[in-house]
Amino acid sequence: MTASPSPRPDSPSPNPQAETNPVHNDGSQKDSPKQLLGVYVKGIVMGAADIVPGVSGGTIALIAGIYERLINALGSIGPSLWGVFRQDGGIKGLLAVWRRVDATFLLCLVLGIATSLVTLAGIIKHLLDNQPLLIWSFFFGLVVATVVILLTEIKRWNTARASLFIIGMVTAVIISSMPMLASTPSLPYLFFAGAIAICAMILPGISGSFILLLLGAYDTVLEAVHTFNLTIILTVVAGMASGLLLFTHMLKWLLSRYYQGTLALLTGFIAGSLLKVWPWKTDALGTLNSDAINNVAPWQYPTGAHWLTTLGLMLLGAVLVSLLSWWGHRSNRS
Repeated sequence: MTASPSPRPDSPSPNPQAETNPVHNDGSQKDSPKQLLGVYVKGIVMGAADIVPGVSGGTIALIAGIYERLINALGSIGPSLWGVFRQDGGIKGLLAVWRRVDATFLLCLVLGIATSLVTLAGIIKHLLDNQPLLIWSFFFGLVVATVVILLTEIKRWNTARASLFIIGMVTAVIISSMPMLASTPSLPYLFFAGAIAICAMILPGISGSFILLLLGAYDTVLEAVHTFNLTIILTVVAGMASGLLLFTHMLKWLLSRYYQGTLALLTGFIAGSLLKVWPWKTDALGTLNSDAINNVAPWQYPTGAHWLTTLGLMLLGAVLVSLLSWWGHRSNRS
């Protein structure tokens, strides 16, 4: 987690304008082309993380120092934008809305995520299918380092913050351990699944694609995209839009008033996701195939623990996320 220009109160702010005038939503932050390129690259890394079931792009946003800005920007989208537009009208009104939602930042981030999905999805899927131990080892090291770094950002531990950390961790473990549903989803159910999945995608530590798997909607959504079934696609997109707007408003409020407690909760979510990204997995019969989802001890892995390779990749993941954190600190200071 990186330093932000915004205040991070641990208790409700006495200033009633704190919620209605969030940081970055008034267009006061002017990004240089170099900074926007950095946002684009961070979007690429977020997209790569979102491809892996069990790893959240929100985790990358948090460690890269853009999470608060992302939540503030998304949380600014709402009916109040109509009033912003009407104040000036025309092109000036549109520009005011653009600045209010920090749209340049969002556009660069979305372009980065889209680039990653187009260019890296095939590579990561190939590794997940053919070299799962390698890819999971890398992400395990990445997540462990993320938890360690974020724990150092929490100041003055107390009972409440420790409890929030434990609640977040237990919740993520429970979600990761839930059995997957296999029923054919209805349209209202797909709307609900889309809303929950997009919230998980924003929430560090919980993967949106994994939530769709748990809810039994993943195959249906993929098939709808493949066959261009607009009814299902639009239903899921509507659910995602609804969930995103409602959830980001709540997160924005929490981060602006209870930053340290919210950070403890989010860090707990990330720590709990370690159960999902544990590298050594087998299927129900103790063998390796596409259904290998049961965690086993390294020495129980059918082909051996591969200590040198797995630990090396864990270290690589930890080093890369540490560099990303350093870059986030440096970007926010510049």
